[in-house]
Amino acid sequence: MRGIITKGIGGLYFVSVGDSILKCKARGKFRYNGLTPTVGDEVKISINNDEGVIEKIFERKNELIRPVVANVTQAFVVITLKNPKLNMDLLNKFLILCEYNNLNIVLCVNKIDLFSEKDFLKFDAFKNIGYEIIYTNAMTGRGIEKLKSKVDNNISVFCGPSGVGKSTLLNALVGEQIMKTGNISSKLKRGKHTTRHSELIKCSEGYLVDTPGFSSLDISFIDETELQYCFPEFRPYIGMCKFSNCIHYKEPDCCVKQAVMGNNICKERFDFYIKTLEELKNRRSNKW
Repeated sequence: MRGIITKGIGGLYFVSVGDSILKCKARGKFRYNGLTPTVGDEVKISINNDEGVIEKIFERKNELIRPVVANVTQAFVVITLKNPKLNMDLLNKFLILCEYNNLNIVLCVNKIDLFSEKDFLKFDAFKNIGYEIIYTNAMTGRGIEKLKSKVDNNISVFCGPSGVGKSTLLNALVGEQIMKTGNISSKLKRGKHTTRHSELIKCSEGYLVDTPGFSSLDISFIDETELQYCFPEFRPYIGMCKFSNCIHYKEPDCCVKQAVMGNNICKERFDFYIKTLEELKNRRSNKW
């Protein structure tokens, strides 16, 4: 039988097969091969003496580290402008990580009850890049049905800073309180960490996984030559520069920089690209 691991606790794995959840243990060979079954893994299982056994882990499409979950296909990047205040650098880092893992990205702008009309214009740059934006109010249910329409046939991860309403949105999607929700710290204006583990939750014809909130993200593992591919607005111009190995930094006759000057690429996003590129270069040089 073939199924998906939805939860793992103390060496025991819960595998979804059809409409059933089977408790399984893993063969010892995985441990010796340095492979650990992970939430999101597609696995082959057998039943021996009424006990499920994981016999094979199929090749993973990707694997996220925090939270540890495999085969994610879509990311709901949850943000808001106020309570907590939007950190644009942090948002761009989330987008880089999602692009690096080849995830379909949906920007979920939450707490819109706090917005003025002109606040919505602040997301036009991301809309122009091609990111789909869904405006939500998790407390009233606005936008929930539109989010739910994106769930089918995907393993979707919620990511974004603490306090933006990820767990509240997940609870609204599944129709019950799966994850605890935390209040915003009045002193720090950040969300209290409430999510403790990775678990796939069935929703419609797909799965959802909640993630802990972050205040910073490490993207130092990304090679500086790969960073450009994490900016979808660069892609039409990659390969058109004078130098085939151009990374759009200090090289002359760069089509990406020309697109910035022609307002075809958002200057703020390009400035963040350069800032991130320089951080990656500095970290590489400091290792030697």
